[in-house]
Order: sequence, then C-alpha cells, then structure tokens
Amino acid sequence: MFYILDNLNPTTSTPTPTPTPTPTPTPTLTPTVTPTVPTTTVVTPTTTVVTPTATGPALPSASAGGLQQKLSTHGKYYFGACADPNTLNIASNVNVLKSDFGCVTPENSMKVLHPLPCGTLANSPVKWDATEPNRGQFNFGNADQLVNWATSNGKMIRGHTLVWHSQLPGWVSNINDRATLWDVCNEIFEENGSLRQSVFARVLGESFVTIAFQAARKTDPKAVLYINDYNLDSVNAKVNGMVSLVNRVNQANPGTIDGIGTQMHLQQGQGSTAQAVLTALAAANVKEVAITELDIVNAPVNDYTQVVNACVNTPKCVGVTVWGVSDTNSWRASSNPLLFDGQYRPKAAYNAIISAL
Repeated sequence: MFYILDNLNPTTSTPTPTPTPTPTPTPTLTPTVTPTVPTTTVVTPTTTVVTPTATGPALPSASAGGLQQKLSTHGKYYFGACADPNTLNIASNVNVLKSDFGCVTPENSMKVLHPLPCGTLANSPVKWDATEPNRGQFNFGNADQLVNWATSNGKMIRGHTLVWHSQLPGWVSNINDRATLWDVCNEIFEENGSLRQSVFARVLGESFVTIAFQAARKTDPKAVLYINDYNLDSVNAKVNGMVSLVNRVNQANPGTIDGIGTQMHLQQGQGSTAQAVLTALAAANVKEVAITELDIVNAPVNDYTQVVNACVNTPKCVGVTVWGVSDTNSWRASSNPLLFDGQYRPKAAYNAIISAL
C-alpha cells in the first residue's frame, strides 16, 4: 500500500505588500515578504506534510473532541479508517466516520491502481480484480462511490493499492511481457526481508518497484507515494529488508518513494514494540511514515495507546488508520479488534486514546 497527499504550494499565497511612504511601487521587493498564512491554518508534524488541496480545508472535517481532532492537535495529519460502499450504506458506521475520522481508505474497491486524493494517499489498493477483471475492461463504480462520499464530507482519501500480489485477476497472473505494470507497492516482502516471488518480481525483478513509483509520480506529480507491508511489528528481518530496499531505490533515483506504511494487524501485547518499529522505519531515506491498517486482537487499552503514542512521538509519523470502525465489519470480527463494538459504541481503548491525546 502507499499513500498520497496533494500538495499545497505555499508559493500560491499572495504575500501582503509592505506599505511604503513613497508613491512609486517597487515590484522587486514583493517576493521578499514572507507569507504567514500556512502557520495559522495547519499544524504540521514535519515540513513534509501538506494540506489536501490548494483550495481545500487545512485539515479534514471531523467533530471536536473526536479522534481526528485530538490527533491533529499533536501536529499529525489524520486519524483514518477503512471504508467501502458496503459500510457506507450503514448509517451508524457513517455517523462515526463523520465524527471521528478524517481520512478513509478503500478496503477493497480500489485495489490495483494507485493512490487517489487523501489529499490523496498513495498506499491504497484499488484491487485489480475489482477494477479490471478482464484486460482492458475497467470498472471504477465502487471506488467512485467512496471518493464521492469522502470529498462531499470533507475527508481525505488514502488510495489502496496499485501493486499487490493478492486479488489479481487471472489474466495478470499469466503475464510474461514487460510492458504491463504500473502503480505503487503493497506487501512485496517475504518474512525474511527478500522480495516476494510474485508475478511482478518474476517478470521484472526488483526494478518493478521503481517502475511502479515512477509511473505513479508521472500520473500525479503532487502525490505522496508509499510502500506498505504487514508484520513490520518489531525490528525484524522484514523491517530491515524494507528499509534497505527503500534506501537503494531512493539512492539510485532520489525522491522515488516518499513514505513507508506499517499495517500493524497486531496480537495482544504487541503494542509495546510500536515505537521501536516507527523509529527504525523513520530512519530510512523517506519523508514520512504512517500506521496504515491498525487493529489489535481484543482491542486492549495499553496496546492501542502505545501504538498511537508511538506515532505522536515520531516526528515523521503523519497519521494512524484503523482497519474499520465497528467489530461487526472487521476482517477479524471474531477477535473484536477495533475501537467500536458491534453496536458502534466506543470501547475502553477509544476512551483511553482520547484521554491520552
């Protein structure tokens, strides 16, 4: 997965001219005036964080006192959740999304393509079997529905996902030519830190990573592009492999990969390693990092607060996304891993995060 944020170019702000006692204007003095607007419109965790669009709100829409608003007071950009048309049809789910979350990630409806406007986050799957079931025949209906909802409700969008080994249509698995691949990368590592033996690696080798990111960059030069993976939950071989690959790619082609996403589908007790992991990922040659698919078995208070605090304490960490709103709609529903129960009531972990923030 990867994520994109549209850049707000501060140079588009019109500086306030300095009054002068002489009637003769001096045009060459105007550029030396320092614009002050950005410092009053958004609190940024690092200089790499930008507003969603040049004309949009400084921060996503959400209610005062909720997760989004609380996290933003620490200079972070978003507290997000995954969504899709099936959950956007549930009124209780939508109410929580509106009040507490500033960004939505398509759980399945986008997988294959590349990031959309989360501002726009490029770590998303527009899943290939959902968007191009037959070669050259595209269907973006569900993705469009999610994007339309998000934009009409003032939310950011984290696109998910361009290059992923899973949920591939049959025609992709049979590719043997080198002219088909595009988008940005999700779950491309084995547990030992080597590249997964996917169709992409088989045909293109490691170069598919650079090809994918360069294609995404060409499509939207303003996007912030992420590489995303799971089991980056301790400083292990997979984390080391991720950091090494990102550094190689960005050394050879500076600025290719903007950010690293760690999914963090955790077991109880694993929250204590979150700070070490974010510190290790942030040490890579990237502008930012993010927690992209957080859920924790049984939603323990300590683990959730440890993970969120780890992001707060890591300057390069720009946001947290949980993988759903209610336990009812979680892909791990039997383990009750989310912040809201089956009746969309906030759980103890939710209240603990709010208190911690």
